[in-house]
Amino acid sequence: MASNISEDLRSGALVYHRLPKPGKLEIQATKPLGNQRDLALAYSPGVAAACEAIAADPLQAAELTIRANLVAVVSNGTAVLGLGDIGPLAGKPVMEGKAVLFKKFSGIDVFDIEIDAKTVERMVDVISALEPTFGGINLEDIKAPECFEVEAQLRERMKIPVFHDDQHGTAIIVGAAVRNAMEVGNRKIEELKIVASGAGAAALASLNLLLTLGAKKENIWVCDIEGVVYDGRNTLMDPYKEKFAQKTDKRTLDEVIEGAHIFLGLSAGGVLKPEMVKKMADHPLILALANPTPEIMPELAREARPDAMICTGRSDFPNQVNNVLCFPYIFRGALDVGATDINAEMKMAAVEAIAALARETPSDVVARAYGGETRSFGADSLIPSPFDPRLILRIAPAVAKAAMDTGIATRPIADMDAYIERLDHFVFRSGFIMRPLFAQAKRSMKRVVYAEGEDERVLRAVQAVVEEGIARATLVARPTVLEARLKRFGLSIRPGQDFDLINPEDDPRYRDYVRDYVEVAGRRGVTPDAARTLVRTHPTVIAALMVRRGEADAMLCGIEGRFTRHLRQVRDIIGLAPGVKELAALSLLITPRGNFFICDTQIQTEPTAADLAEMTVLAAAHVRRFGLQPRVALLSHSNFGSHETLSAKRVRAALSIVRDREPGLQVDGEMQADAALVEDIRRHSFPHSSLQGMANVLVMPDLDAADIAFNMLKVLGDALPVGPILMGTAKPAHILGPSITARGIVNMTAVAVAEAQTVE
Repeated sequence: MASNISEDLRSGALVYHRLPKPGKLEIQATKPLGNQRDLALAYSPGVAAACEAIAADPLQAAELTIRANLVAVVSNGTAVLGLGDIGPLAGKPVMEGKAVLFKKFSGIDVFDIEIDAKTVERMVDVISALEPTFGGINLEDIKAPECFEVEAQLRERMKIPVFHDDQHGTAIIVGAAVRNAMEVGNRKIEELKIVASGAGAAALASLNLLLTLGAKKENIWVCDIEGVVYDGRNTLMDPYKEKFAQKTDKRTLDEVIEGAHIFLGLSAGGVLKPEMVKKMADHPLILALANPTPEIMPELAREARPDAMICTGRSDFPNQVNNVLCFPYIFRGALDVGATDINAEMKMAAVEAIAALARETPSDVVARAYGGETRSFGADSLIPSPFDPRLILRIAPAVAKAAMDTGIATRPIADMDAYIERLDHFVFRSGFIMRPLFAQAKRSMKRVVYAEGEDERVLRAVQAVVEEGIARATLVARPTVLEARLKRFGLSIRPGQDFDLINPEDDPRYRDYVRDYVEVAGRRGVTPDAARTLVRTHPTVIAALMVRRGEADAMLCGIEGRFTRHLRQVRDIIGLAPGVKELAALSLLITPRGNFFICDTQIQTEPTAADLAEMTVLAAAHVRRFGLQPRVALLSHSNFGSHETLSAKRVRAALSIVRDREPGLQVDGEMQADAALVEDIRRHSFPHSSLQGMANVLVMPDLDAADIAFNMLKVLGDALPVGPILMGTAKPAHILGPSITARGIVNMTAVAVAEAQTVE
């Protein structure tokens, strides 16, 4: 079965999976193996001690092995996404993807296991034999009705959680949406008529969960490809579907939809027509969850019924029903208490936690993270965003508590507050840091001009920017060159439709640009002749002039050429923000240990105390746009007065200036790097430090230290760099550097848009 993805997405996906190494996963050792002693501890003879401990007490496996944090994602490839029965090998990329989601969202390690087994008996035998290896089993992409029987038998045979996400993940989020829709509509679920289109694993599991919530079976009508599921039907029936058969002579969705309060669509695009929606009850809940095309597009449903509450499976509409809302966190809670099952109570705890989160008033941190604009609970906010960082903090503890309350936890949590604090630390370690900026960018798109618009990385980035809806792009590029490269790279974006184009060889604004450039930079050595040449040949000049003239809100440049050349042009044309004395650069490193901002990594070679103070204040403002509370360490070779060198005194003086300018900022120094990153070391050196926890903003004493530290951490820490973020300009402008990737350009687009939103 062929997928209907675009050619550019197909090409990009193949590159993504192929380079720089095949696949999306790798295995890394968590303990050192640097000498003979390490080898003796890790393997023979030392490993025998761990083996003997587990033989004596099997619960010790949770303390001595990875098992308590290891899940198997198991599939036989019979129902892979929208591709159908493509087999276990072809389904492997999907299972690797599921593994990545587990790791990214909840820190759970996964082995994806694709099995060549189609019968229920064979699947159960193979999967149940894996119990000694794993703390939990996530069944994936196994077709109905076999998936129901496989899960039921495995739950009987195994003493670890078994969870078919295609069923229960969707069902839990549907349950949360219905739970909140009832509250918005002031209705009782036992009174509601529910009509389902689709009778696969997800649909039937959702209906069963709604029964648990209180829905009446006689009020539930199910339709599939053969029409209404009715009593006496013989075609495409099974015991799981038979449960919802109605005694009726109605045979079509159109016939049963009248008066329905809830439509649950897990079938195919376009099956729910506007005229059907008009027949539904007042304030209907429409769950049109088919992907990529819903059973009805939200705008059509809204036009037919302005009072409708609408959920889809898509990220470009409110109320996205996405399994990633729950499965990582359900397993997190189950594994952390050593649950022997994921029972009904744990699923209901997840439903209530998700529903309650949607009703919460966002905290200050979350509001900042989402640009200060968050939807209040209501028809357009029945369920949280999949990118809400609080999901793990609500769902995992609720699931863990339900497991403990029902007596299936083998390792109960003694201190729930401490557990939640550990989860909170994970959120800010796990690379979630870019998500709030993307969410903020989508709320109010800004115009971003890309100076090197012909570069392949820029073009691939703009394709993603267009698809994500985070900015309106303008490319500085020659039309003929651009057209040829879009075709060569297989990209679908088109000038005038998806992005704007400025031709450096023939633009009607050329004379105006030359005049403006001479006006702003004439006293800095830019003659009219030089201006005419530069406007034709230097795309950074064009991009900067567009931002200065208000034709763009932000600019990205610097992929080609020296940083200093771009910096001069940006400084000359865009200038400094009011009150700023000098520009500085802030670079972010997303590492497995946390997220760290370092400055100044590009510009000021030997900053004065005043310069250090200014860049500290500017950096703190940028960090807050990421939804983080800045914790600033002013670094030095000196540790709280241990040396009296000129550089140490300069850093010490900067602290005094920062505290005067921004007394509420959590900042301290001068201190050494280990003191900044390890609180115990800092407390030992200076017990009265005002800095709490691990610093996330590291202000270096000079450019050499900043550049060396940044590049060493990037390589040795296996870190993802974001930036550099240029600080202090009058309008957002960022100089990226020649090594940046397409992904890095997309990230910096979100940074630039978020900044533009705050300076408008």
